[in-house]
Amino acid sequence: MKRNRMKVDIASILVLLFAAGAQVTPAQESHIGGITGEATRGRHLYRRYCVGCHGPLGDGRGENAPWVDPKPRDFVTGTFKCRSTPSGELPTDEDLFKSVTRGLVNSNMPPWLPLTEQQRADLVAYVKTFSSRFREEKPSAPVEVPSEPAADQQSIQRGSELYQKMNCWSCHGKEGHGDGPSAQTLVDNRGYPIPPFDFSAGTRFKCGESNQDLYRILMTGLDGTPMPSSSSALTPAQTWDLVHYLRALQINAKYSKASSPPRTGGSVALNKQLVRRPEHADLF
Repeated sequence: MKRNRMKVDIASILVLLFAAGAQVTPAQESHIGGITGEATRGRHLYRRYCVGCHGPLGDGRGENAPWVDPKPRDFVTGTFKCRSTPSGELPTDEDLFKSVTRGLVNSNMPPWLPLTEQQRADLVAYVKTFSSRFREEKPSAPVEVPSEPAADQQSIQRGSELYQKMNCWSCHGKEGHGDGPSAQTLVDNRGYPIPPFDFSAGTRFKCGESNQDLYRILMTGLDGTPMPSSSSALTPAQTWDLVHYLRALQINAKYSKASSPPRTGGSVALNKQLVRRPEHADLF
């Protein structure tokens, strides 16, 4: 009887070891450029730097989570805001790497630049072990970002009209302050309140800082939030017009603190020098 019990105990231990190993295997990798990240190395980094917020199970329920707003990402669902892929699709390894590197503005997720590129790639590989989606699915091809046209006054005016027509103002407000009539009612996919982005105050976006990043956000949406994809509602040209208008809100907000730029009706009067130099907007 004792020998049989010992056999059962050994078998149970082997099953547990196999199950633990199945979560982190050499097959769980990330590929960023020429770097290959390995989950076995990323596990130790996760336990040191990430577990306090995201939790040992990757479900966003770490011991710090009750005091963090917005709440930490739940990796188990495989739902991520920042992606280059269409809405509902998995992010690419490069997308996750950029999020770890850049951090998420207006949140407790910092940029992890002190870690080496190899360490960040290893972390990405480990994060992927929490969701079965990464074992069962492959990310779609990234959404194409076409060349940016001139950010002239006509483009900004068209973007202003689209901002009204697409009801962006209902969440983000008439002037982009994040104070639209729906702002107080918005929640994320876990039921937590989530405020709309304030374009007049922010110098970065949740998923980047360039005009190309903003174009991508509009086309992919922010999964897990009320921010939808506009890929079926806007053409590429219209999306660039909306990008230019949202940038104008940012630039005018900065100017208004010093010189109060003129406004006529609901339109934005953008400084002509800035219109001729759209790359300047990437600095914000």
